[in-house]
Amino acid sequence: MRAAAIGLVTLAAAVAVPSMASAAVVPAPETQTLVSANPADNTPHARNGEARAFAEVGSTIYVGGSFTQIRQTASSPWITQNYLFAYDKSTGTISTTFLPVLDGVVNALVAGPNNTLIVGGTFKNVNGVSRKNLVALNPTTGAIVDDWVGRSDGGMIRDMVRHDNWLYLAGAFNWINGTSHNGLARLNYATGAIDPTFNIDATVGRHGTNSYVWTIDVTPDGNTLVVGGNFTLVNGLSRNQMALVDLTGTPSVIDWSTEKFVPPCAAPATFVHYVQDVRFGGDGSWFVVGTNGGGGWPAAYCDALVRFETAARGSGQLGTWVDFTGNDTITSVEVADNVIYLGGHFRWLNNPNASDRAGAGAVDRLGIAAVTPATGMPINWNPRRSGGSSMPPGTSTWGSTVPVLWRGSDGLYFGQNSDAMGGEYHGRLGMFPVSGGRKVTPKNPTTATTGNLYLGTGDGELAKVPFDGAAIGAPTTVSQPNYTAAGATWGMSDRIYWAHTVAGTPTGSRIDISMFNGTVGAPWEASGYNDWFNAANMTGAFFLNGRLYYTRTGANALYYRYFETDGNYLGATEFTLPTTGVTWSSVRGMAWVGGKIVYGSTDGTLRSVPFDPTAAPAVDGAAITVLAPASPELSWSSPRTFFAVQ
Repeated sequence: MRAAAIGLVTLAAAVAVPSMASAAVVPAPETQTLVSANPADNTPHARNGEARAFAEVGSTIYVGGSFTQIRQTASSPWITQNYLFAYDKSTGTISTTFLPVLDGVVNALVAGPNNTLIVGGTFKNVNGVSRKNLVALNPTTGAIVDDWVGRSDGGMIRDMVRHDNWLYLAGAFNWINGTSHNGLARLNYATGAIDPTFNIDATVGRHGTNSYVWTIDVTPDGNTLVVGGNFTLVNGLSRNQMALVDLTGTPSVIDWSTEKFVPPCAAPATFVHYVQDVRFGGDGSWFVVGTNGGGGWPAAYCDALVRFETAARGSGQLGTWVDFTGNDTITSVEVADNVIYLGGHFRWLNNPNASDRAGAGAVDRLGIAAVTPATGMPINWNPRRSGGSSMPPGTSTWGSTVPVLWRGSDGLYFGQNSDAMGGEYHGRLGMFPVSGGRKVTPKNPTTATTGNLYLGTGDGELAKVPFDGAAIGAPTTVSQPNYTAAGATWGMSDRIYWAHTVAGTPTGSRIDISMFNGTVGAPWEASGYNDWFNAANMTGAFFLNGRLYYTRTGANALYYRYFETDGNYLGATEFTLPTTGVTWSSVRGMAWVGGKIVYGSTDGTLRSVPFDPTAAPAVDGAAITVLAPASPELSWSSPRTFFAVQ
């Protein structure tokens, strides 16, 4: 359905933790703009079924789905209006003139040419006239626009996407406009005429079922189509549930495939296909996939949100990152303003370490969430699919699906099969407005190469050592009464993060934050979601571009976890970076300075080595430089080491 317009973790033996190689692509976090977490109060309500699609034409919002009744407010009487209605974008007032009569469900809407509305779904008649599954309507009256000739006599329309003068169709059809097409077709947007040059067929359904395409999207430049659904072949080529299509000339299937949608998930008879929604992000250089399916990961991407790179080629493609819910469904995704939004009946994100419960690292997110494109980690935006005292009798606070998330001109629209969102009553649909949202600016270490290295020399005490990236200066001792029982520390923007030994915590330590301007401010806990992680085990750490890199006691490797600074959530999966020639087990304290890791070690020597997380190896010990030997005055052998300009 598409709308239109504008750890170190102890696990039970039965639970598997995904094992993923370091990706060559290391996306850098970008500034993001979140919509408000408080839904608009003036949107109307529906019941019976669900809202599945939105479109915007002028000042009017159109809603399609399987619902059968609508009403203006929680106390208004119900009005019978099956499958499609409209309301004023500013006031929320339901249109009394747009009253089309359809005899089946609406799955997709697109703002049509000349201020019309294109409707796709599973219907046979519109306004008493035969119009199977695809029709253009007058947006004021709901009358059929006869001179738009698109038809889907061969089966239902599941999704539609417009780019320039092309309208892409996806569904369970085998004929469009009297021409043979299996699951995919392209029409002239202005006229509805079939494009005879587009001959891409998705065929042979999984587990002996009939094939269909469930979801599609097109890059902003119009060059690539991503396809997801119940198929195993695309133009005779093996493509299980996912395919990319080159649109730059005569459309053709791209040499891109993944085996991660081949194995079955928990119940193949129920989850015939588990790719539920796809969306390109940013400039189209990447796309995300939301899935259902129950158990089956990590062999398959079941119940997960996955990022892929559009330019990748060849078979066996793996996700740049994967965010597992822990056995809960994702049914819709949307990308807007550098934010990925997702909806479904999930209860947690960042939850690869358990099934049907919150495992180590799980972040509470009830059915609606936002994550960062760089790492897939949750952002601090949590409206929740839940109701409050305002829920009218007969309404439901929880349902199995959020079929659509769609970014309109004024906010993020949602359709669901329940009636609660953000602690309020929102029957089957609603909108999170842009107004009241906020900007998220990513944090990183300073890019300066001249500043100070700080080294813990005693409890509540730091040595401040001038450093220009190549040599150190004379140290001075700075008393830091807020910095006690400290461990591995890393600088970031205007603050430091540090491992803090705290009695009464689940592991005996936690990650704390202090503002830092040369003096360590009073600490506070980074996040209650991180209390499973034993921060005191880290022997050195630094942060860069959404990743916390660290060494740990008794291990000879450089590790990383994702770390989202908007909410301070720590990734639940530990990754090992490919390196050579460095004895990581002897590292004590690290900092990232000007593209190099500056680190101390058990012998008290300060060294540096170039660092490139996109390379293999990311660190080559042949390039190590000794910056300063151990001395009676300073021994660089403490995990309490960080760099700052202050």
